[in-house]
Amino acid sequence: MNIFKWMKKKNDKLENPWDKYYDEDKRTIEVPDCSIYRYFERKAYAHEDIVALNYFGTKITYKELIKKIDICAKALKSQGVRKNDVVTICMPNTPEAVISFYAVNKIGAIANIIHPLSSQEEIKNSIIQTKTVLVIAINLAYATLEAIIDETEVYKIVIVSAKDSMPSLLGFGYLLTQELKMNISKSNETFIYWNEFFERGYSYNSNTEVERDNNDAAIYLHSGGTTGIPKNIVLTNGNVNSVMEQAKIIFPNIGVGDSLLGILPLFHCFGLVVCTCAPLALGATVILVPQFDAKRFDKLIRKYKPTIIAGVPTLYEALITNPYMLNVDMSMVKYVISGGDSLSPEKNKKVNEFLKEHNCDAHIMQGYGMTETTGPVSIGALGSDKPGSIGIPLPGNKIKILDLDTKEEKKYGEIGEICITGPILMKEYLDNPEETKKMMVKHEDGNLWVHTGDLGYMDEDGVLFFVQRLKRMLIVSGYNVYPSYVEEVILKHPKVELCGVIGIPHPYKVQVPKAFIVLKKGVEVNNDVLKDIKEHCRKNLAKYMIPKEFVFRDSLPKTLIGKVNYRELEKEEQN
Repeated sequence: MNIFKWMKKKNDKLENPWDKYYDEDKRTIEVPDCSIYRYFERKAYAHEDIVALNYFGTKITYKELIKKIDICAKALKSQGVRKNDVVTICMPNTPEAVISFYAVNKIGAIANIIHPLSSQEEIKNSIIQTKTVLVIAINLAYATLEAIIDETEVYKIVIVSAKDSMPSLLGFGYLLTQELKMNISKSNETFIYWNEFFERGYSYNSNTEVERDNNDAAIYLHSGGTTGIPKNIVLTNGNVNSVMEQAKIIFPNIGVGDSLLGILPLFHCFGLVVCTCAPLALGATVILVPQFDAKRFDKLIRKYKPTIIAGVPTLYEALITNPYMLNVDMSMVKYVISGGDSLSPEKNKKVNEFLKEHNCDAHIMQGYGMTETTGPVSIGALGSDKPGSIGIPLPGNKIKILDLDTKEEKKYGEIGEICITGPILMKEYLDNPEETKKMMVKHEDGNLWVHTGDLGYMDEDGVLFFVQRLKRMLIVSGYNVYPSYVEEVILKHPKVELCGVIGIPHPYKVQVPKAFIVLKKGVEVNNDVLKDIKEHCRKNLAKYMIPKEFVFRDSLPKTLIGKVNYRELEKEEQN
């Protein structure tokens, strides 16, 4: 079944309770059958003299961005990258990251986007599993890449400095304070610097654009799904372009003259799709922030005066607790969007009160989604932002609530598992058909539905409410952390016998992992052992996954079948 043909059907009557929030011609979407790059380019030429990216005061117009993407595409082709090859982008929010993403898509290759602070093992595994041939990475990842390159199929690594696109004075300051501390060798057959790589694009004279359709794979992003086991999520051109079409309906007032504070990173689905691709498709300016400092939040707002702020609950905690925000005027802000985790009704109320106190007429809009659904599935837009809710399905999406046991659809107000279908469903988990079938189930209507593992309910207006997660998962600063995966890594340490990981509250990150460890017989608890285990975690876990606390015990509570009793550990922590 062609999902893009299916979603073009006309709804002449209210088929769904949430249809009432949309005009009749806005209940479905039609997505051009093209690449992400082609979709962007068509929109960009309409406002080519408007600033697309603002990076520490360096401004790149849409016309200039298209040109840079074209040169980067030529540079990639000059290095032998072909259609369906995989290019890993390991970057924070810089112009080079955005340029690389669109250039990779333009030539028909696939962008594997990973966290630059991922552990050495995670980066190596991702590169190997995706069969990456070329890497574009921030220089902070140089040592890691140098250590693993010989174990992969990668033949070229492009090294980018955060100062490459900075204004000259600011770039010089970065060089003195940061870059000179890095031990990076000169360009060679394997490693090449961005500026030299980019120059090679000028001498490549052949055509670079490859025609792609909606169902072609475009991006690999990463998640633990509902099991916590790392997976490569395959998103298509159509997945991303569908969200662009949905954004046009949900945010009709965003366009030229608007700007979004791009704090969420591109390796996060929310950061890539909602905070980068969508505003660029609408003609707004993306203010790139490569490293977010909560203490400087007020300076970002004073300096750039964004009209759109989007982030995870952690960001809004930083906003309302920043003492320097006292006299900051936020009257220019039109939209305030929260996603990545649920925002409690109390915190939602506090944020709205804060906005009002700072002359802002906007109310925070909560959204709900996951990487497997290309980010947003529902959002509290168009008057659907009821207290405690996560909004209505975006046009073309459908949500239903199923009984966990019978799989029968629940009535309005009854709690069950949140299930999703629509043009935003991922293509698959890469090379993992079993997990793909578990995640996406074909229902009697003939459509594939994602079973989220989240509990919620829908009211008679079609407004969705999140209740809790079924899966064992923590949300750390908006990132999914699976305790079972952290335990698996710690248990590989030769001195560890048993391990249990739980989440504990954190004033800024909301939750952080805490590890309870039983050492093997004969191993004494001392600082050297603790240091060794921490180093093991540093090498094998992303920074945000590393436990904040390590506790050594003689034993851990067990269930009747002999497994670690995590609920008992959580109860102990609360007492």
